[in-house]
Amino acid sequence: MQQAVGAGPGSSTRMRCLYMFNRQGVCVHYHVWLRPLNALSRQEDQKLMFGLLFSLKSFTAKMDPVGGSKGQLGAAQLQGQGCSFHSFRTNTYKLSFMETPTGMKIVLVTDQKMGDLREALKHIYSNIYVEYVVKNPLYTPEMPFKCELFNLNLDNYVKNLT
Repeated sequence: MQQAVGAGPGSSTRMRCLYMFNRQGVCVHYHVWLRPLNALSRQEDQKLMFGLLFSLKSFTAKMDPVGGSKGQLGAAQLQGQGCSFHSFRTNTYKLSFMETPTGMKIVLVTDQKMGDLREALKHIYSNIYVEYVVKNPLYTPEMPFKCELFNLNLDNYVKNLT
């Protein structure tokens, strides 16, 4: 029997977890709806996810058939440089990704049948994160945060995603 973390009443069964990384790669927020317990610690899981994002960004930029300068694989790129990926799907989950102009990376892991979530990620950033975290006078930019209003509004929003 699999146990799940964070699967409370009213949780969306299609959502798995959300990661938010600042431009330095620090996970500033991690939210779990449904996730089977595994052997990785939270810190290992977050490092592995950021490493995956870094590698995929580097790989897509290096393989860009229309980009001019390819640079060195694994080298950091300027914001907006090279092509970008938006999602990938496996047989058990879908990972959707968005990077903001400020370098914040938002990752939403869902079940594999979810459609395009680019607009949903934009909504989470601009209408939930900015409204309830960035505009909070007690929030220190680029630092990890815990905000009940953010979590509540995020939960309410993802319940309606299909």
